[in-house]
Amino acid sequence: MRAIFQVPARLAVFPVCCVVALAQPPSNPPPPLTVADCIHKALAVPSAASVARKEREIASLEVRQARVGLLPQSEITSSYQYNSPSRLDRSTMSFVALNGIREFTALVNVIQEIDTSGRLRASLARARATRDEASASVEMAERDLRKAVAEAYYRTLLARHIEAALKTSLGESEAFEQRVNLLWKGGEAARADVVKASAQTAFLRQAADTAQLAARLANQELASFWTEDVAAFVPLADVLDDPLPLPDSGAPADAAYMRRPEFKLYDAQLHGFRADSRIAKSNLYPRLSGLFQFGVDSVSPTWQDRGYLAGGSLTIPVFDWFRSLSLARQFQARAAQVQDSRSQAQRAFSAEYESALLRVKQLFGQVEMTRQQVALSEEDRKLSQVRYEGGEGAALDVVTAENQLAQARTNLYSAIASYLTARLELEVAAGR
Repeated sequence: MRAIFQVPARLAVFPVCCVVALAQPPSNPPPPLTVADCIHKALAVPSAASVARKEREIASLEVRQARVGLLPQSEITSSYQYNSPSRLDRSTMSFVALNGIREFTALVNVIQEIDTSGRLRASLARARATRDEASASVEMAERDLRKAVAEAYYRTLLARHIEAALKTSLGESEAFEQRVNLLWKGGEAARADVVKASAQTAFLRQAADTAQLAARLANQELASFWTEDVAAFVPLADVLDDPLPLPDSGAPADAAYMRRPEFKLYDAQLHGFRADSRIAKSNLYPRLSGLFQFGVDSVSPTWQDRGYLAGGSLTIPVFDWFRSLSLARQFQARAAQVQDSRSQAQRAFSAEYESALLRVKQLFGQVEMTRQQVALSEEDRKLSQVRYEGGEGAALDVVTAENQLAQARTNLYSAIASYLTARLELEVAAGR
């Protein structure tokens, strides 16, 4: 007789779940972010740049409002008014300002201000200048945000490279410490050599822990530009090991720093203050406006009493000249102040551009020198270890070579990050 065993349902489902889980392809890790990806993420979330864009939108609506001011204004009004009759004659009204005991009005009013004083055109120029200021502010805000994100990107890569370099030196130092311990136990090395190797290992371990903390903080700083989950690791495309872009040859100064958006901001401010001065002067000129009315203005609500009225008014200012002239001169003085600031900024931006260009060229040469330092330091460490193991050198030479190699690796990536950051500053100084 065969025994029949029944398998519980949950145990029968378990192998099927395992097969399904194994059949699913493993989730691919997110691709590393380039500096352009980080900038795109930062520009897509609320920031100083998005606030500046909202301000530009508000200024554009102000231009539309100022442009509408040049068009006729129309409205429809209707009203009913009752005037008490006169005590002497009940057929007439007692309130002289009205046309009858009962007055009905239903009018279409069209009012047009003829810009004889230039106030409307100056108001439109002021609104356009405000919009241009907002546009320049958007360019500056986006440029500063891109620069800040790129700098944080390079700082994060630098911190990770320094951490990796120190951990590599730490592993090499620990291996040397183990060899010295074995030699000391075999009576082939002095106790002083063990102490030197252990001290070097402790120093590198502390430096590696500090570098790890710096790398995490830099990762959080970079992630804070587009997310609140700053503790998550941000995979980055490593560009510090890529071939470096050659430094720019340098364009003429007039063709470089004059493209900066700061000059657009100065020009917009200048046009705005000139428009404000013109608005203030408009109070000194006559104002002419026209009025057209069509509808019913009668003592009875009958369409037969319809009619129209056309007229105009001319307002000539007599007093208040001194206040208007003083206000106009105040805005003219502000415009002159903007011109002085623009001239001063032009000299400062010229010096900033030349300094940035010089730093780029200088740092590019330093990168090549630090590469040679790393190669020489690696060779020196190798030779120091060979001499020590052959009994021809001291442990202090090996420890010194380890320190020199760790410093050389740190200097190399620091120089590369400084060079890339200097190129960012050059792009800002050149108005790109």
